[in-house]
Amino acid sequence: MLKGIDPILTGELLFVLKTMGHGDDLLLCDRNHPAASLATGTTHGRVIPLFGCDLVRAASAVLSVFPLDTFVDEPVQRMEVVGNPNQIVPIHTAIQDVINQAEGRVIKMGALERFSFYDAARKSFAIVQTSDPGPYGCFLFKKGVL
Repeated sequence: MLKGIDPILTGELLFVLKTMGHGDDLLLCDRNHPAASLATGTTHGRVIPLFGCDLVRAASAVLSVFPLDTFVDEPVQRMEVVGNPNQIVPIHTAIQDVINQAEGRVIKMGALERFSFYDAARKSFAIVQTSDPGPYGCFLFKKGVL
């Protein structure tokens, strides 16, 4: 146990977050996302499970140690709702609140079409999968610098 570190941040996840560099992407997703098949294409190569944890709790923990990129307009990307790309579902609003709170300012969140999101996920550094039921609980976080 470490002081000041959220206990849901596993050793593997902390290692990955520390290893990532500026501009690398971390995918945080719900239980419906095809995380295992996409993770084989990531730098880390396998899913980091945070089972028993929802997306809001996971994002809060990750963002307690993970700076978002300040050199891009949209350091967070979400998956668009299929058939209604401008629709915002409750988890989008909840994660928007988490990222704004973590950064102490309003952060612009972008959106990617489903298959474009999957392509971006394959290119990410790592995939963290939660037990969140979703739907559309898929977010890419671009790492910044301290």
